[in-house]
Amino acid sequence: MLFLFILIVSQIAFFSRSASATPPLSFPLTKVDFRTAASRGSYDTASTLKRQDLTNVPVTNLNYFQYVMYVGVGVPPTYYSLVVDTGSSITFVGTGKPYNRTSTSIATGQNLEVTYDLGYLAGPEYSDTITLSPDLVITNQSIGDAVTYTDWPGVDGVLGIGPVDLTVGSSSPNITSLVPTVMDNAREQGLIQQQIMGVSFAPASTDNEPNGLITFGGINSSLFIGNITYVPITSTYPAAFSWGINITSCVYGETTIFSTSTAGIVDTGTSLVALADDFFATYMAAIPGSYYDNQTTFVIPSSSIANMQPLNFTIGSTVFTMDVAAQLIPVDQDSAWGDDPGVQYGTIGPLGHLSGQGLDFILGQKFLEIYYAVFDGENNRVGLAYTNHTPPLPEASGALSNTFGFYLLALLSMITQAYTLQFLS
Repeated sequence: MLFLFILIVSQIAFFSRSASATPPLSFPLTKVDFRTAASRGSYDTASTLKRQDLTNVPVTNLNYFQYVMYVGVGVPPTYYSLVVDTGSSITFVGTGKPYNRTSTSIATGQNLEVTYDLGYLAGPEYSDTITLSPDLVITNQSIGDAVTYTDWPGVDGVLGIGPVDLTVGSSSPNITSLVPTVMDNAREQGLIQQQIMGVSFAPASTDNEPNGLITFGGINSSLFIGNITYVPITSTYPAAFSWGINITSCVYGETTIFSTSTAGIVDTGTSLVALADDFFATYMAAIPGSYYDNQTTFVIPSSSIANMQPLNFTIGSTVFTMDVAAQLIPVDQDSAWGDDPGVQYGTIGPLGHLSGQGLDFILGQKFLEIYYAVFDGENNRVGLAYTNHTPPLPEASGALSNTFGFYLLALLSMITQAYTLQFLS
């Protein structure tokens, strides 16, 4: 939903970005499967796709709190820096660089409008050609020309790659119509064989780091370790409109945040991790001295950091851990986030409503930086897997037999990726 939940003093921390017009490149990573056949799990349906059916597109971690893809629109293409958002499904351009209409830009007579947590985008709809990579050029794609919008400095719009159901109510005057998404049209035009998308993010060390990769049409098995844990799309609304799942339990150290199955969403367009207000209050109370400053930022005193505990989410039969480091915004990034320098801020925050309303958490970018995610529209499910960036895991998680095995697989995966990139260069 492009919640972009940054817990900041001002909106500048969300949107103070620098855009680039560098076109995207597509490069394959060689699959090396060192697991036994019995341990491969249920993800092999996607991984057995032919290589030409998979397109890997790099994405950039911009200003630490959002991922952007450089997308071409029109023929010849003009490239735009678009926020990658699985929580919305309409693609807009024009918030920074104006929409450049070409011979392929055809007005549909419809208007598009999407309201996000911190703003909105609105304008006339066009059918146009978009280029995600040289191997993934989609024709007749709905594009919103964002002529009216809230302030979005540094980016040119949004690449909406959520489910098509999220488009209901976005167009007018045909308010009840569905707007085919990027994934819908890629499948319809034979560019991908399955509506499956793999997302690989990573913690950034600079404020403009191309360290992410999105795989359209399947998954990239060199980017995760072990099996993928799949869970079905939740039946609880409104989470079910998006990439919604159920978390069985959430525990911070010895403190139970919730222990019954709870619905929320996995969202690339949300910067942090958000919990329903009562859940967040329980979490905050377990960290001595922490407080929510001016109702905008979550402050953690330095004296409490040494005693902080892992935050564990049980999804399916697997525990996904955010260790202490994953719960903290590095202090040297404070200025990029628009925060006061030298203050320790947290990556967990409140949703703005109490639990029980059908959307009680958002697993955003800071969660996805340490886990591989699969958005599987073919089978109506979401998958999560460990990566090289995953913190040490509880022994009881059952994902791998022991911590040594995890790190051995991580080492092999890093060697594989390094070898592959050297081979391709």
